[in-house]
Amino acid sequence: MLTMLLLAISSVADAQNESRASRRRRHIQQNDSIAVTVTDSIEAANQEQLTQLQSPMVIDVKEADSVKLAKQWIPNPTKATWMALVFPGGGQIYNKKYWKLPIFYAGFAGCAYALTWNNRMYKDYAAAYKDAVNNNWTAKSITELIPARYMARVSKTQITELLKKRKDSYRRYRDISVFAFIAVYALSVVDAYVDAELSNFDISPDLSMRVEPTVIDNQWSSKGGLSNQSVGVQCSLKF
Repeated sequence: MLTMLLLAISSVADAQNESRASRRRRHIQQNDSIAVTVTDSIEAANQEQLTQLQSPMVIDVKEADSVKLAKQWIPNPTKATWMALVFPGGGQIYNKKYWKLPIFYAGFAGCAYALTWNNRMYKDYAAAYKDAVNNNWTAKSITELIPARYMARVSKTQITELLKKRKDSYRRYRDISVFAFIAVYALSVVDAYVDAELSNFDISPDLSMRVEPTVIDNQWSSKGGLSNQSVGVQCSLKF
């Protein structure tokens, strides 16, 4: 009887020990799963923060590039040429080179003034020459151009030749003024096109030229013999 009681007590103790061990194992497994979950959540949070830190930097670079391109004015050469053809100085206005406008407008104004003056003088001397050929020496066109004292000293033939020379001279000056006006106009068109074409030309600080002495290896000398080296100058371009 006593033996059976001891066996029962021993079995109860073993059962309690086994239940304690199983609870301990479950507790350890729960702690391990919690630790793994916490580690995974920390890694995910770190990865998310890293992604957030990296993504704005890329966006900022792209935005900076877009802002830089937006601020940089790149004109169209074809449009600049057409605007210069339609309106004198329009190409310079389109290219936003306003400082060139006074130069070209001064050229236009000077050519227009020379054209007007020479054309008026040509017409006056042409009318005077016509009256001189017709022997109309009292005509107003002659007396306004030739002083009376000069007409009294020289012959009428000399006066006629003088009127003819001056008429031809002012006609030539008038034609030159027309060509000068066309040249200034063509120059404004060419300037507008070239300025627009070279607006995006790369002019960086890396462009440089270097000239320095050097030693050149020669295989054949000018005296017909072999020569090893000679002193010279080399030029290097960096772009």
